[in-house]
Amino acid sequence: MSYIDSEALILIDLQRTMADPTRPPRNNPHAEANTARLLSAWRADGRPVIHVRHLSLEPISGFYPGRPGAEFQDAFNPNAHEHVVDKHVTDAFAGSGLERYLHLRSINKLVFAGVATNYSVEATARSAACLGFSVSVVSDACFTFARADLDGVMRAADEIHLASLSNLNEEYAAIRTTDQVLESFGR
Repeated sequence: MSYIDSEALILIDLQRTMADPTRPPRNNPHAEANTARLLSAWRADGRPVIHVRHLSLEPISGFYPGRPGAEFQDAFNPNAHEHVVDKHVTDAFAGSGLERYLHLRSINKLVFAGVATNYSVEATARSAACLGFSVSVVSDACFTFARADLDGVMRAADEIHLASLSNLNEEYAAIRTTDQVLESFGR
């Protein structure tokens, strides 16, 4: 099947471990609801959806294969015809075959949602742009967690999220909201 000039929705690491309440504070409490709206629109229009799943090589990780945390969150389980990309590093293009999959289907426009903004979302969006894809990142359908900076100062998730999106803006990706993306669907 060819999706020439169609935007693929790429959902990154929406796995159970990312919803673990013991994680540091996060931002965008409505990110999953916004992502679900995007997924519903893509499915209703028959547009391509790609699910990216992180599978850690570290047995203690929540992403380790076979652990409950490595499973997709219920709202984001792939349909039978939707492609799943497994990765072991932050960049979904690294060693995964994702680029080939997209080229074989003439997909050149990518819309990213998922977690974490400053890890897999940013790394994959950067690679996509460097590979020549047209990239959008949906700001309110991504989130991240608070973390310490190099000086040991704890930074809020909103601050890290904004910095990550700012790194991508205009250089690597168009930063859009869920509503802006859905406007193109007439919704």
